[in-house]
Amino acid sequence: MNLDGKTALVTGGGSGIGKAICAAYAEAGAHVFVADINAETGQATASELTAAGRSAVFLPLDVTDRASVEAAAATVREGGRLDILCNAAGWDIIQPFLQNTPEYWEKIMAINFMGPVTLTRAVLELLIESGQGRIVNIASDAGRVGSMGETVYAGAKGGLIAFTKSLARETARYGVNVNCVCPGPTDTPLFASQPEKMREALTRAIPLRRVGKPSEVADAALFFASPRADYITGQVLSVSGGLTMVD
Repeated sequence: MNLDGKTALVTGGGSGIGKAICAAYAEAGAHVFVADINAETGQATASELTAAGRSAVFLPLDVTDRASVEAAAATVREGGRLDILCNAAGWDIIQPFLQNTPEYWEKIMAINFMGPVTLTRAVLELLIESGQGRIVNIASDAGRVGSMGETVYAGAKGGLIAFTKSLARETARYGVNVNCVCPGPTDTPLFASQPEKMREALTRAIPLRRVGKPSEVADAALFFASPRADYITGQVLSVSGGLTMVD
């Protein structure tokens, strides 16, 4: 899948799934803005890619802060083009709903739903100008089928799925395709921070008997960003080892 000449912006690019997507896009030939709130990990990703002969630059971005989003969008506009936006930044702590605090709800919604909404709006004109714009949202299978201990997170990701479908209807006339990848349990730093018993239980529940690799989620994000998905929009693809099988 060839992304030569394309420019991509990937949030959460400093680690986990976002980092893997940055690598996949860069290896396919795109110039990648590695966006992350963590300057150390974000810069490390960009440096790794440039050291490997890829084209990448770190872009400081806090998706929960509108001023930060606007500043990042202005930096991208200075480059003159944007072809691909991948909203990969996410955050979650598994916790019973009865234990949630309002502050927890606000953080979950700000990072996982309103962050993608705000950034998408900030760069949408650039994607339209591309003539072949692509938006790839990284949601979660929790948003498709629910998940114990992730009730508000599931709601946020379900909202992102609905946002994907609705935006796809609005932007099709401009040649901007919008699709969504829903990972299941994936071997990321966030997953590794969960209790061992929980990680083992999730692994046993997956038909393929292992958690996913960030690179496997990145493969789906690369497909949706590539010309091979020119006639696909408003769709949701689970990458979950069969944990969820949704029509």
